[in-house]
Order: sequence, then C-alpha cells, then structure tokens
Amino acid sequence: MTWKYKIYVAFTALTVLTTYANAAAPLGFDLHASNPVTLHTKSFMLAANESDTVLANTSIQVAKPTEAFEPPLFSNRKIHQYFGISTIALAGLTALTAPEDCDEGNCPPRNVNGVHATFAKATIAMAAATIATGLYTHWDDFHFDDGWADPDNLHVLLGVSGAALMAYAVNKSASSSVPVSHAAVAEAGAVLMVVAIKLTW
Repeated sequence: MTWKYKIYVAFTALTVLTTYANAAAPLGFDLHASNPVTLHTKSFMLAANESDTVLANTSIQVAKPTEAFEPPLFSNRKIHQYFGISTIALAGLTALTAPEDCDEGNCPPRNVNGVHATFAKATIAMAAATIATGLYTHWDDFHFDDGWADPDNLHVLLGVSGAALMAYAVNKSASSSVPVSHAAVAEAGAVLMVVAIKLTW
C-alpha cells in the first residue's frame, strides 16, 4: 500500500467520523462508548424523557356526561301552551256552571253576569290570547304550501276553528234575551282545541 493511498484512506475515515459525530451529537450519543448496548440504552432513555415531557405538557380533558336538556319553565312556546290548556280548563268550568234546563214559562231571569257567563267570557279571552301567542311564537312553523295534513297547519286550523266556535256560542247566548241552545257548539269548539293541543304536545 503506497503512502498516497494510506493518506487517502485516513482522510476519508476522518471525514466520515467527523460527519457522524456532528449528526449524532444533538441526539445525545456518546461516540466514545464502544458498547452498542450503552448506545441503545441511552437512546431508550432519551425517548422515555421525550414521552414524559409530552405527557407533562398535554392537558387531558375528561368529557363530562351530557345532561338531559330541560326546556325553560317560561318561554313564548310554553306560555302559548299554558294559555291553550287554561282555555280548555275554563271551558270545562263554563260547562259545569251552566244553569239547568227549564221549561218554557218557568225559566228564571237570565243572568248575563253570573258565574257561568263570567267563565264563558274568560274562556273566549283566553282562547284569543292562545291564538295571539301561537301566531307570534310559531309564525314560521306553518306553511300553507305543505297542505292541511301537516301537523303544524292542522294545529292552527283546529285551534282557530275551535276558538271561533266557542266565541260564536258565547255571543249567541249573550245576544239573546231568552235561553238559546249553544252548549253543543261550545263543546265542539272545546274538543277541536283539545285535538289541536294534542297534535303538537
């Protein structure tokens, strides 16, 4: 082996070792350690330290169980519902306080301000409030293009028709100087409102 070749081999080996040292130094390898097990152990320790650092800097958030949604006690929708139920309750009280039927000629004087009449007027006022709050709250919920079979449209149709029938019955009785038959019409209106409430409740 000539001296030129020896110099070339030595220079090449020195270049490789220098390059390897520069690449391995940031990783924490000890180039002076001749035992490969030592190099492997130090590599493992470095990986473990990095894992501990990542875990320490990572905030683990535990998901809380989702609570069941409870609608508020008072909202526009709830107030509309309460008004509708109150209308039916007042209609029931109106029917319970109706005077007994009398034979012609034996009827007591009509009392347009008695308990029955007062409950009847309160029923109509509550029905009007129910319709008003329903239109205000659910104006965007019903569309005539969907047809009357749509539950929202049917709710409106039955509710308004029921209120109109009850108002007609009350007005018919209040406008007459003698007792007139109006209970059946009022009860039919109340039934329609019950069905309307049931459709969407």
